Amino acid sequence: MALIANRRSVMTLFSAPTCPRCHSVRIVLAEKDITVDIHQVEAGDKSEDLSDLNPYNSVPTLVDRELVLYGTQVIHEYLDERFPHPPLMPVDPVSRATARLALYRVEMDWYRGLEGIDAAQDKQAAKARKILQESLVASSEIFAIKPYFLSDEFSLVDAAIAPVMWRLPCYGISLEKMPASIRDYARRMFARDAFRQSLTEAEKDMH
Repeated sequence: MALIANRRSVMTLFSAPTCPRCHSVRIVLAEKDITVDIHQVEAGDKSEDLSDLNPYNSVPTLVDRELVLYGTQVIHEYLDERFPHPPLMPVDPVSRATARLALYRVEMDWYRGLEGIDAAQDKQAAKARKILQESLVASSEIFAIKPYFLSDEFSLVDAAIAPVMWRLPCYGISLEKMPASIRDYARRMFARDAFRQSLTEAEKDMH
């Protein structure tokens, strides 16, 4: 594995064009203005390089010289520590734990909610869509507290949430029918230069 990684002198991200987790990593890379070679992997067409590097053959996978990382949050936190400016996690332990808990909830409730809609059919898909929408609406007061999610500054939590917001219309959930706090939050995320830079052509076509 180390020999394969060492062949790459520039940081490489194996990323799928429409994967929300990959999108969140691309947002972090853009926010920090990190030079990276993005290798797009189409669904069901995993490259030999990727299977050699990652035993799960999954994306996102990040290669930084001899280091190979997979798992979205692992990659997020590595990038934030490796490239500390601008910082995307709080400094104090309590705030960092709160942010990590928020990331866990985003993964369990919203990312898996999207996957639930993808995996279901007809009535089950409608039920999964309703559960996801209700979960988002239930968080509307949190979105209203600060300009970013539980923060005055853009963070890894926002990098995780923004791809979900961008995909809602594709899943039959209208942002315009969401509470004002969620609509306003989504517009702030979508207006960021880093967010626009992070979009693949396939993601641009979602809107």
